[in-house]
Amino acid sequence: MSKTILITGTSSGYGKATAEHFLRSGWNVIATMRRPDPDVFDAPISRLRVLPLDVTSEQNIAVLIEAAGPIDVLVNNAGIGGVGAFEAMPMSLIRQLFATNTIGVMAMCQAVIPQMRERRSGMIVNVTSSVTLGEFPLAAAYTASKQAVEGFTASLAHELRYFGVGARLVEPGYAPTTKFGANAVVPVQDLLLGEYAEFALPILEAFARPTLMTRETDVAEAIWAAVHDTTEQLRFPAGADAVALAEAHSQADCASLFGSKGVNSEAGA
Repeated sequence: MSKTILITGTSSGYGKATAEHFLRSGWNVIATMRRPDPDVFDAPISRLRVLPLDVTSEQNIAVLIEAAGPIDVLVNNAGIGGVGAFEAMPMSLIRQLFATNTIGVMAMCQAVIPQMRERRSGMIVNVTSSVTLGEFPLAAAYTASKQAVEGFTASLAHELRYFGVGARLVEPGYAPTTKFGANAVVPVQDLLLGEYAEFALPILEAFARPTLMTRETDVAEAIWAAVHDTTEQLRFPAGADAVALAEAHSQADCASLFGSKGVNSEAGA
């Protein structure tokens, strides 16, 4: 019998690529998005269900879990971006970041854990970012929302292991082809005070011309590896830039990737 994976944030980018990857491999896929659009995927497939989900709504999550039925794997991919000077970011927008990127992940985990614990099987994969692997300027609040998920998942993995349930992290790098910018809470130019312009310009230019980057398929493959992992490995960097950062991080040498005025163009986000 085919297993079932539930993936949040599948309207584009990493989530869509992951849904397609698992569909090609014979899985049943529940693809969720705020505004369901089956046409996102190339052709109707009997093993695919596209369902509505707002991860910031507990009621919406409860309705989804009831409709979904048994879930073997949960992938928390839904998220919003936030790039700009922290000084210029209203607290209301910071709360939005945490509501989706952090609390939304926790709420989805809490919703599926009971059935996985009862079955003594299951896997949760939380998608964060390579900002957790290096110090990225102009991403303070966003980084905090993703770092919180890293700590949460590391602790959760210990709790769930006792019941035969896994928890893993996938850390994607920077992929210009995704809609990260489009999903930002406000455009970056609105979160740059004039005083930050000179500092920010070389950083933004570097991100516009990355020499190492992440492909959507890199993330789908990393999620596949995390789902099938039997070694208790917690973190799975995804993409050439994320892998480079992870290797530097493991050597306590992340600082070497950054200049005094900004971020190296090889850094991912």
